[in-house]
Amino acid sequence: MSRDIIKTLTYLSVHLTVGFTVAYVMTGSLALAGGIALVEPCINAIAFWFHERAWKRFDAASANPGTRAIHALHPA
Repeated sequence: MSRDIIKTLTYLSVHLTVGFTVAYVMTGSLALAGGIALVEPCINAIAFWFHERAWKRFDAASANPGTRAIHALHPA
């Protein structure tokens, strides 16, 4: 197994453990904490996809000297 996959899986386990622990401390519910710990990473993955798209637009605009890069994130 590659190092990148191992690092990804260990980070995922840390992320899920922290998410579950925080949700459990805040709610006192195992079921709710488990749901939050499972749903939150999925929502975060979707948010990350949009974040990456925005940065790709920003990078593309930065590469074009005739375009102001900030307009890539906030088109008129």
